Amino acid sequence: MTNFEDVWNLVDDKAPHYAELSDYVWDVPETNYEEHLSSAAHAGRLKAEGFAVTRGVTGIPTAVMGEAGEGGPVIAILGEFDALPGLSQVAGLTEPRPVVEGGNGHGCGHNLLGAGSMLAAAAVKDYLAANDLQGRIRYYGCPAEEGGSSKGFMVRAGVFDDVDIAISWHPAAFVGVNNPISLACNELNFHFTGRASHAASSPHLGRSALDAVELMNVGVNYLREHMPSTARIHYAITDTGGHAPNVVQAKATVRYLVRARTLPELLELVSRVKDVAAGAALMTGTSVHSEVLSGDANLIGNTPLEALMHGLIQRLGLPLFNDTDRATAAKFQNTFSPADIAASFSRFGLPIRSGVSLCDVIFPPGSGDGTIVGSTDVGTVSWVVPTVQMRGATYAIGTPGHSWQLVAQGKLPAAHKGMIHAGKVMASTVIELFLKPELIAEAKADHALRLEGSPFINPIPDDVQPALPKAG
Repeated sequence: MTNFEDVWNLVDDKAPHYAELSDYVWDVPETNYEEHLSSAAHAGRLKAEGFAVTRGVTGIPTAVMGEAGEGGPVIAILGEFDALPGLSQVAGLTEPRPVVEGGNGHGCGHNLLGAGSMLAAAAVKDYLAANDLQGRIRYYGCPAEEGGSSKGFMVRAGVFDDVDIAISWHPAAFVGVNNPISLACNELNFHFTGRASHAASSPHLGRSALDAVELMNVGVNYLREHMPSTARIHYAITDTGGHAPNVVQAKATVRYLVRARTLPELLELVSRVKDVAAGAALMTGTSVHSEVLSGDANLIGNTPLEALMHGLIQRLGLPLFNDTDRATAAKFQNTFSPADIAASFSRFGLPIRSGVSLCDVIFPPGSGDGTIVGSTDVGTVSWVVPTVQMRGATYAIGTPGHSWQLVAQGKLPAAHKGMIHAGKVMASTVIELFLKPELIAEAKADHALRLEGSPFINPIPDDVQPALPKAG
């Protein structure tokens, strides 16, 4: 049996640098493809650790990669560092109070995600060197997970083609191996073009693009009854065509996020949504064109990797939260509804218990009913590389995702402890794979079997480019 104490000690020794990195990224929350400060901080930390650093991976300015080691298999650890808009919040405060009104905030814990993943990679790097082991460890700093799908663009560019295994994690309320269920998705704009006219004196000469948007939304809402129950469709009107009610709006845009359990279901549902848009244009005498902005494939599981990671979590045990951590988490729980707390337990297939504020149990593999799921661009990676993820306990049980409460907990000692715990699990998973290459072979065989008869189709079309911010 492998002794992991050395690599876990390496994680502990390096942890203060990565708590500092996580807190810095929390302090400078940046959204899709604008994570210049966060990316630079990750690149700087990689350089300090002695990694060979590549910035601007695949032409994405904020994508960064670090590699160390020689020969042997290539194992990637995936990190993220993007924030969410409109979630600015004072750290540690149990009431909503933005740092900057309308500003960004780390409402999904990606400040911890990226730092924890790099922490694991750095510990592995030093372990390989100290033990003269063959193998290459890579850290991928991936921007724009929240709607930008950078990993999908990176997959399309081939940056994972020589990777043998990919590993990641995500902050959560409980600890365990992630149930590999997510929704494939596409985000699209539908641009309607009509004809402007005076809404009172010559309305018959106008063709309203805004009417077309409204009719499309009605049509899609009727479509909901006739799509798979696991599918989801969301929309936002991003351009109403103007603010003057006495003008027939000649242009209007609605943005749709279409999600489905599998790639084939997604492609079919997107086609049906496009048909509804075409019908709305026909009814209003307007024209419509759509553009795909981003897309994620659904997650593909891997039984050997999940069994390996679960065993290592059991061996390591739970994060070492103390009474102060639990008391602080309980204060945050007072801001949640009973439904929030119940959903947190149910999501991981655990019985609902009162009086428990922080994780005190490892949830079993494959737990939960798989209905409370979102989308992630890690899914696209999992189609081309055997992939495994864990959930690390970093916040109070019941914390809603993408909430001010989650932002507020992002710099607490409990968050750092959960991040370090996840770093230890990922680092030991990588080491075990390097020491036992037969496990890599088993993971690849499982991956090939799952994809048999299901060719990969990247949900991002070849002609779509990342939605990088315009210069100036």
